[in-house]
Amino acid sequence: MKVSSKGEYALRALIALGKRGQEVMPVADIAQETHVPVHYLEQILLQLNRCGYLQSKRGAGGGYRLRLNPEEIFIGDVIRQLEGPLAPMNCVSTTRYEWCELEPECLLRPLWAKVRDTVAEVLDRTTLADLLEKRI
Repeated sequence: MKVSSKGEYALRALIALGKRGQEVMPVADIAQETHVPVHYLEQILLQLNRCGYLQSKRGAGGGYRLRLNPEEIFIGDVIRQLEGPLAPMNCVSTTRYEWCELEPECLLRPLWAKVRDTVAEVLDRTTLADLLEKRI
């Protein structure tokens, strides 16, 4: 699993919005706080909105705010929705499994499964609230 800039920037945006509570934050302000280019950030915010994490407001005073409480936003879910499976290899993916001809005798598969499980455990138990309150 590799988190791309999209995943990193999405988490930065969620943190910026989480700091504001229910206040609507203009895209330009989010971009400035997160150091993400506005055009790229707009695409990420639209995706976060479609995933149900954000609420948008149009017009003057428009922007985004969190739709959910920070305690309800699990980082593992965000990463999976934006980046795909957490598994480092498709042979151990629970959602995009691909059989490999080496699988019956592969000595690496248990290692990849352990990596997947460890990463999933950390991300799935971490919420946006944990990040905001520096509990990690």
